[in-house]
Formats: sequence, structure tokens, C-alpha cells
Amino acid sequence: MTMKNSKYNNIQVALHWVVALLVLFMLIMGTFVLAQTPNSDPSKLAGLRGHMVFGSVILLLSLVRLIWRRMSAQPDHADTGNALLDRLGIAAHYGLNLLTLLTAASGIGLALQAGLPGIVFGGQGTLPPDFWAYTPRIAHGILTKLLAALIVAHVVGALYHQFIIKDRLFARIWFGKRDT
Repeated sequence: MTMKNSKYNNIQVALHWVVALLVLFMLIMGTFVLAQTPNSDPSKLAGLRGHMVFGSVILLLSLVRLIWRRMSAQPDHADTGNALLDRLGIAAHYGLNLLTLLTAASGIGLALQAGLPGIVFGGQGTLPPDFWAYTPRIAHGILTKLLAALIVAHVVGALYHQFIIKDRLFARIWFGKRDT
């Protein structure tokens, strides 16, 4: 359902920013803390517990966000005046959603293959020596790198809109009244 609105509704705005901040936090923690902590370190369990909980929250909120988007009126896609850039912007949004869901799915696959729910939440067993032995870990690593790169492109695109085109793009994805 598409309508001429100048901005996203406040629920979409809240979901966008909460998911964005959680994804950023998870990418940083996964890359710079969890990946650097040996599985033999007892603190790894607490880190994995948080990573699994926040990953589940991201998955849930992303699904709610996609459903809410389908059910509510949307502003037209942002226009740069360049058809190729406009198509790339639309593709980037689909890509961000897809990569977020695939990253969560690969994390779930890794957790299940490695028996992490019982280990991390139930205290049953010990962590495997190396998560790279599991195929979903390889996928998770690749997907997180692709997601991070697309986030950088998304931010660059948003800054281009805001400061070069000067179309006040940030106002579309911030709180406030909608024009209908």
C-alpha cells in the first residue's frame, strides 16, 4: 500500500532506529569481542548468551517491521534525480532486510548445530573448540561482512541525500507528524 506521505509513521521510525542500533551493536560485539574471545574463556558464555538474546530480538523486531510496513502507508521512494541511484537505493533497502534475516537464520543454524541453547542457557556441556567447524558459522561470517558493507553504503546514501541533494531525507525517518 503506497500513499503520498512525506515520512514514515512513528512505529516504523522507532522500529528502524531500534533495529539499526541493535544490529550495529551486534556487529561490533560479534567482531571485536566474541570473535576475539577463545571458546575456552568462561566469559564467552555470557557474551554468547547476550548475542543470542539480542539476535533473537533483532529477528523478531525485523519481522514485525516488515509486517508493519506491509500494513501501513508508505512515502514514495526517495528520488535522487538519477534512475540508477534510485534503483540502487531501493535494492539496498531490500538487501538490508534480507541480509538481516539471513544473518539471524545463520546464527540460529550455528547455535542449533553447536548445541548452544543447552550449553549457554542450560549449563549442559561445554563450548566446542572452534565454531568455524560449522557451516553456518562460515555463512554468518560472510553475511555479517556483507551487512556491514551495505550499512555503510546506506549511511553514505542517506548523507548524500541530506547534505548534497538537501532533500531533508532524515526528516522522513524521524519522529513527528505525518503529512497525509
